[in-house]
Amino acid sequence: MAEKPRLGILALLMEGYEPIFPGITRAQTDYVRALAEGLSEVVDCVFPHPALNRRDVEELTDRYNREKLDGILIILCSYFQGQYLVRAMQGNRLPLALALVQPDETVDEGFEEWELTVNQGIHGSQDSANCLMRAGIPCLYFAGSRLDGELHRFVADFGAAAQAAQFLRRMRISVIGKLPGMGDVITDDMAVYRHLGAEFIYDSIGAVQSRCASVTQQAVADRVARERELFFIDPAMAPGQHEEAVRMYLGIKKFLEEMGYDGYTLHFEECGADGRFTQLPLLAASNLMADGYGYAAEGDASAAMMVALMHRLCGEANFSEMYMMDLKREAILFCHAGEGNWKTCRTDSKPYLMNRVMDEGGLDNPPTLIFTPRPGRAQVMSLVHISGTRFRLVYAKGKILDEHGLKKIDMPYMFFRPDTGVSSCVRAWLEAGGTHHETVVPGDQEARIRMLCRMLQIEFCPV
Repeated sequence: MAEKPRLGILALLMEGYEPIFPGITRAQTDYVRALAEGLSEVVDCVFPHPALNRRDVEELTDRYNREKLDGILIILCSYFQGQYLVRAMQGNRLPLALALVQPDETVDEGFEEWELTVNQGIHGSQDSANCLMRAGIPCLYFAGSRLDGELHRFVADFGAAAQAAQFLRRMRISVIGKLPGMGDVITDDMAVYRHLGAEFIYDSIGAVQSRCASVTQQAVADRVARERELFFIDPAMAPGQHEEAVRMYLGIKKFLEEMGYDGYTLHFEECGADGRFTQLPLLAASNLMADGYGYAAEGDASAAMMVALMHRLCGEANFSEMYMMDLKREAILFCHAGEGNWKTCRTDSKPYLMNRVMDEGGLDNPPTLIFTPRPGRAQVMSLVHISGTRFRLVYAKGKILDEHGLKKIDMPYMFFRPDTGVSSCVRAWLEAGGTHHETVVPGDQEARIRMLCRMLQIEFCPV
């Protein structure tokens, strides 16, 4: 579980008001401290003092960057000159949000100029937003009540998105092989590194195999015993078959841990070509996604990056692809070769670890987890590299249907019904250049996904 995001508060109050309204600085400082305390359920706020002038803005912004906070939240405590934000934000590397809230939420008949002054953040916000927009500095905005829960939701989403953006800058994805000719997974690695932050590192299958060979028999036995609690085990599966699948899982996990990777993509033909593997690591992929690692098949580093990113942003993510349109169900069937995050399994059943007959690569049957995800709201997405530093997130939201009756689909699968309808969604997906590997996220996480795209200057493309 990720720690709570840490946000620096930039509370703006024009210093010229103190001589006119003695005590206004102290009163508004207390107001912001109470505001920060109220947000402590979702974020940890750092608030040394209000910013009264350009120097304060620049010093606090520099401090928050040096302390490597996750983001900066701007609060207007009165009118404040937007121009004084520009230089500080040109050197800022933290995600930025501005929340327009007020001490008072209605105009009382007894209001005097003091009350109007402490509640007049609206035109300071307009000045600031205009200056940031013209300077090309991305910022997220909230305007509304601080009392009805909407501010908490906004700050929680902003904090999660800011934390995910910082995680992306440190992310390392291992790439082991690639399916020749698969064009939509090709990207400019330096554009990803320069603009988004993730690093793609190309490894050999031998680096994985050596870790698998080093796993002890006791570690394998302990994990097999655990999986007999977690899964229904196919009685037709030989014990040695399950043990080998577990050995690969523990070996790949050891590889990721030792190398400091947040995810990986492994083209399965590498396993057959190596000659030392006896089965494909399908169980390993499913277990590692359940552990929170990013994963994608066939050398798709961008998809592996997105699964890792959505794990961090939304708490849970899966890898799959669109297999066919089901026009009768008004849904899309999703599945892949046999990988799936089994922690997304529906709650009324355990995953079934199957002795699956599969001769891909000329290897033995790979133990494969079979399950369907929890029904309910969900979204699917793929990251498209257009050109240069231009990226697009193709995004469809809808629901996972409560269907799990397919008897001969030996893979994790689901029926996803897009809100826009199958034909319209798929056509728009094609027009937007959406890739054939997708990240699946349960729930309704659109607000924070949109925020993350805004922070990273990724085009958000709903279909």
